[in-house]
Amino acid sequence: MRRENFKHLECPLARSLDIIGEWWSLLIVRDLFYGINTFDLLCQDLSIARNILTNRLKKLTDRGIIEKQPDETKPRGQSYRLTRKGKDLFPIIMALAAWGNAWEAPNGPPIIFRHKPDRHNVQPIVICAACGEPIKAKDIQPERGPGVKRTSALPMTLRNTTDDSKGDK
Repeated sequence: MRRENFKHLECPLARSLDIIGEWWSLLIVRDLFYGINTFDLLCQDLSIARNILTNRLKKLTDRGIIEKQPDETKPRGQSYRLTRKGKDLFPIIMALAAWGNAWEAPNGPPIIFRHKPDRHNVQPIVICAACGEPIKAKDIQPERGPGVKRTSALPMTLRNTTDDSKGDK
């Protein structure tokens, strides 16, 4: 039996995947970050079936990731924009793109992100908000938070995942 959601898991990643885990959803969010914001432009850029795009846009709208707004270029036209909740996906989009450029771009990155003020290439990193140090998997210890109900909900140790050819990331 196929599960329709991950609500049974007390995990913020699983609950996030319920909303944005389907691949079209993140690509739609990516396109909205790029300024591609009408149904027709999204459909064209993604080469997505219209019914699938309609369903994904509805789901993203219902979950508060995007919102519809009037499109001034067309009478009765609509465009889409990211809500604050949707804009908060930006670091995830950047991290996934950086991972793809590092591991799945044998001929070099297909997209280079540049920092507008000084035009240097951007490489996202995850840092600790308290001390400013980069965060590595080996330095993280997950703990049960106040929202967990099941005592067996989360593993409390991480395996060493840093033994690879690209070094300690």
